[in-house]
Amino acid sequence: MNSILVQDETDSFRDLFTTYYPFVVRQIMRIVKEQQTAEDIAQDVFLSFYHTDRSVIENIPAWLSRASVYAAYNHLRSEKRRQNRQEKEAADKELVAPSSEDMWLEKEAIEDVRDVLAKLDERERTLLLMKYSGFAYGELAKATGTEVGSVGTLLARAKTKFRSLYARMRGEEG
Repeated sequence: MNSILVQDETDSFRDLFTTYYPFVVRQIMRIVKEQQTAEDIAQDVFLSFYHTDRSVIENIPAWLSRASVYAAYNHLRSEKRRQNRQEKEAADKELVAPSSEDMWLEKEAIEDVRDVLAKLDERERTLLLMKYSGFAYGELAKATGTEVGSVGTLLARAKTKFRSLYARMRGEEG
């Protein structure tokens, strides 16, 4: 008996869907203007309709019409919020052009680093440049003609010397 009732409800819904689907799509198309979007929204409307107790609905076409309009406007509001979010994210990602002062300070810092590197001996300079370019210790050893086991010590000494010279240079200028 229960399966007969479910079958009748399913058949009834199928008949209502077949009858009113074009009407619902047209209602939505008046608002969203895109066929595929209107059909997607119409399916959502009918899904909601399926889960609604149809015995309490006095006028099914009016209910579907109202639900269609609400769903279409909800879709437009959601799309507008999504578009605003995307625009905000794009604006946040845009690089702000650095001021001329920032560019000058960066250029000065680069020149200072180059001056300090020029004061290091060739092996120290090579070790630092290669290490901070992503080369492995084996490659550093090969490039400088040293043992792999010595690279860490030589690199640490080169860093210390660089820091000391850089600090001294900055102290003299500042």
